[in-house]
Formats: sequence, structure tokens, C-alpha cells
Amino acid sequence: MNTHTLLLFSATVLPLVCTPGPDILFIASQAMSGGTPAGLRATTGVLLGYCVHSFLVALGLAAVVAASPVLFEVIRWAGITYLVYLASKMIRAALRSGELVVPKGRVTNQLAKGFLTSLLNPKGMMVYVAILPQFMDRHGGNTTLQAVVLSAAFMFWCAVVYASLCLALGRAGQRRLSDTRRRVIDGSAGGMVLVAAGFMALVRQ
Repeated sequence: MNTHTLLLFSATVLPLVCTPGPDILFIASQAMSGGTPAGLRATTGVLLGYCVHSFLVALGLAAVVAASPVLFEVIRWAGITYLVYLASKMIRAALRSGELVVPKGRVTNQLAKGFLTSLLNPKGMMVYVAILPQFMDRHGGNTTLQAVVLSAAFMFWCAVVYASLCLALGRAGQRRLSDTRRRVIDGSAGGMVLVAAGFMALVRQ
């Protein structure tokens, strides 16, 4: 897999990783209530959950990509459609007023809770299924290896973003994201995802 593909994949998943969802809200709440160590334990648990379903999905998709060009195209366009849907939701959220409030509450076992949070989060898995096939080349060699490399890249960016969030919020007492900042985040992420979906629709492996 070439560097150009990995960079495009990273540019596509980063806005989704950064968008507030169940995983980020859980990690943020633990970092604020228990400090950076608690947030990092929650992050480790979330990443372990991602390890389970992302690698299973990656290996399954690798088999599909290698075996059926038609089914691959169906998955590809379903993924593009899902990305457009996600982008529209983010843009609509950016048009609505309201602050984002991080939930209160301290969890004793952040590792186990984080693991279950990501493992049982269907949105995370759907995003992963929607994006991964777009960057796999059926004619580019070992599809399983491609899937594993992309999965590892996804995990890397999750680790970077979530760990940075823990470090930033570890000593912070503020539990709200202002209306303006929330709108900027939602609008920017939605626009980037929409651009990515358009690019994927126009470019075929």
C-alpha cells in the first residue's frame, strides 16, 4: 500500500474520529473527573474494543474484495451513501443552536467500560465498514494485508486524537463546548466528510 493512499485514508477518517460521539464523550468525562490517567485508561479500553471489531471487519472485507467485484461495488456505494448521510447530519447539527455538555460521573473501571463502549457502538463499526473498502485495491496484491494496514492506521489516529483529548482535559473543569465551537466542529467535519464521499464516488480503484 502506497503512502498516498494512507494519507487520503487518514484525511477521510480524521474528521470522523474528532467528531464528538459516545467514545469521545466517555473519554472526556473520565479525563475531567479522574484526571489524565483515568482518561488514558478509558482510551485504552476504547482502542481495545476497536481492535476487536475493526480487525474482524477488515479481514471479512478483504475476503469480499478479493472474491466478488460486484459485491465490492455494492459495498462501495453503500459506504458512499452512508458517508453522505453522516455529513448531512453533521451539517444539520451545525445549523442548530446549543452547547455540547460532557456527561458527569466517575467510572471505577475505565478500561472495561471503555472496551464495552466502543465494542457495542454500532456507529463506529458502520463508519469503519463504510470507509475501509474505498481504499482497498482488488488488483493491488494481498487484500488482507491492505485491510490490516488500513485498520492499523485508523487505530493510530484514534489513539492520537483520544490521548491528546485526555492530556488537554485532564486538568480542565469545564464540561461544556460552546455553541460556536460546537457548530464549527460539526460543520467542518460534515464538509470534509462530504468532500471525501464525492472523491470516492468519482475515483475508482
